[in-house]
Amino acid sequence: MASKTVYLTWDPEEQFSLQDNDNHQIIMKKPKGVSPSDLLPMALIGCASTDVVSILEKQKQQLHALKVTAEATQDDNPPWRFRKIHIHYQVIGTGIDVEKVRKAVLLSEENYCSVYATLRDAIEITHDVEVLEG
Repeated sequence: MASKTVYLTWDPEEQFSLQDNDNHQIIMKKPKGVSPSDLLPMALIGCASTDVVSILEKQKQQLHALKVTAEATQDDNPPWRFRKIHIHYQVIGTGIDVEKVRKAVLLSEENYCSVYATLRDAIEITHDVEVLEG
């Protein structure tokens, strides 16, 4: 079983810094960084998007850009539990086959994305796909 370690440091200016083993850094806390709760939907779309791009490239799709949004719904009161995340994939390219995009998204969800696999039984995750020529 694989094991990963990530790190957090805090300084007196109330800046939280997250790092992975390769020293990639994310600053957490507004206004200088990302809010902690935004990291969950960001991780989900980051994980899924890398899969979708890889799958579409293997399918020889002429992908020029991918834009993905995640709209998250959380409870109004502490602990502000996530209830739903809706993902919108906007795929831009030349002659992109929408069915191949849908298949790539499903493959990511069902087989590859660790974040999706972890969250799918805890919250409702939905998606839609938009393909644009360009």
